[in-house]
Amino acid sequence: MRLPILAALAGALVLAAAPARAADACDALAAKVIRITGASLAGREGPYAVFRAQDAERMSLDCRAPARITIASRDREPAPAYFALIGLAARALTGAEPSTAEVLALNLHQDSLLADAPQRGGAGRALMLCETGPRTDGLRDDLTVCRVAPRAGVSRIRRAG
Repeated sequence: MRLPILAALAGALVLAAAPARAADACDALAAKVIRITGASLAGREGPYAVFRAQDAERMSLDCRAPARITIASRDREPAPAYFALIGLAARALTGAEPSTAEVLALNLHQDSLLADAPQRGGAGRALMLCETGPRTDGLRDDLTVCRVAPRAGVSRIRRAG
């Protein structure tokens, strides 16, 4: 009779450890974002972290797979420092070269202004979506929003053969 109870308790402990590991991974990723971008943590709840960054109105991290960072500005044409911040965020999240990601963000932003539509692109390990103009979602006060996510299938380690 004790064996099924012990097995159930062990199973419950394993299941309880999964959210703790996810929280630890999110804490580590948030710390990396802070270290690389210079932003400060404004709050953390579950898989989300919100940061204060000098060059953006809003910067948030969603740790759910695949993790992604959203960086927003109230300006339709943000200062160059905004795009530099995107490059650093891409470095923190994906390991991408910051200058390459910064140029990608600038190009996607300009393309979005011209097309009046969101634009997608990739650079190295980073995928990016940038959009400009009025919004109707939770970022409605922000005129420029860029999201960075890791590119699937790109590994830091090359496989032999």
